[in-house]
Amino acid sequence: MTDATVEEAEAPKKSGKKGLLLGVILAIAGGIGGYFITASGLLPFGDAEVSKDTEKKGQEAPFAALPDVSFVDLPAVIISVKAADSRHLKFHAQLEVNADYAAEVEKMQPRIMDVLNSYLRAIDLTVLEDPLALIRIRGHLHRRIGIVVGEGRVRDVLVMEFVLN
Repeated sequence: MTDATVEEAEAPKKSGKKGLLLGVILAIAGGIGGYFITASGLLPFGDAEVSKDTEKKGQEAPFAALPDVSFVDLPAVIISVKAADSRHLKFHAQLEVNADYAAEVEKMQPRIMDVLNSYLRAIDLTVLEDPLALIRIRGHLHRRIGIVVGEGRVRDVLVMEFVLN
């Protein structure tokens, strides 16, 4: 009697390979289905239709139009820097301006140069030696020039020359 209960308790163990096999088959089917949906352009993301049209015509995808800007060249300035020894900063910049406002910004060039000179003369030598100084100076000048000529007219300050002797 005890032998019968022992045989029932030692039933063969299931290996679970069916679940693993089913998981692998579903993963492969999902990958194939995902590739098909993406490649056929059924998903609304990206420019699948644009790239298909350009591939048929043998052309490259069109680029977005460049903004309508002008560049106003500011004269180079040489400024003596406050230091124990005689040091000078040579600074030359151009202003990236919306094309509609180029004439107005050029008309305000003396005021812009006054702001540029005043700001650069007030900077300490330790600030200029910082590796991030140029980025900060561009930001400060852009803000000050924007106040002089009006917000939205100057898009950016482009530094052409920044030499500390």
